[in-house]
Amino acid sequence: MRRFVFYFSLLLFCIQTSLQLKAETPKACECPLSNLSLKTCEAYEIIFKGLVLEVKACGHKPGEALFEVQELYKGNARKQFKVLFDCESDCAYLFKPGEEWIIYSRYRQVNIAQMDWCSRSRRFFRNDREDYYAATYGNSYEEEYAFLRKELGLHRLLANDQGASQGRNLVPDTNQSVIILLVSIAGLLLFYYLFKRFLK
Repeated sequence: MRRFVFYFSLLLFCIQTSLQLKAETPKACECPLSNLSLKTCEAYEIIFKGLVLEVKACGHKPGEALFEVQELYKGNARKQFKVLFDCESDCAYLFKPGEEWIIYSRYRQVNIAQMDWCSRSRRFFRNDREDYYAATYGNSYEEEYAFLRKELGLHRLLANDQGASQGRNLVPDTNQSVIILLVSIAGLLLFYYLFKRFLK
């Protein structure tokens, strides 16, 4: 039992140290290069092309961009789809109403996605020379658009009804996942202790 407690304490120490290092590490706005491929697309839960309808600014919480989904390539979405994004750090995305974007993201809730700075999301520019994403991604907006249509195809949008279950399917973030893991381990330890003590 002492050995088990020692290993459990060591695990907690490692997790705490890891979280502290992560919090202290400065965020860089540079991301690893990713090529346009089916393998890259597999890393995302939802991919769509859409028009920004409105943007809500941050107030010590993520900003919200409401999109009109024009074409859906992967995942499920309604015609109007909300994307949460960081709008306070140096790496913040800047969305403006009327802009056209190709969004690569992961779900936060049923009809809400959470933007990641290092996703392949990109804005459409009327002037190709202004498209700074082309240098980073190695392809133009039109090439990306054509690739998604050809390789992933067009998916049907969900009906626009607001189900009662919407908002309940919250995906836990890293801190919540660690807490859930620790509570589960503590429960197992308690069960093991009680089992050993009373059921010998």
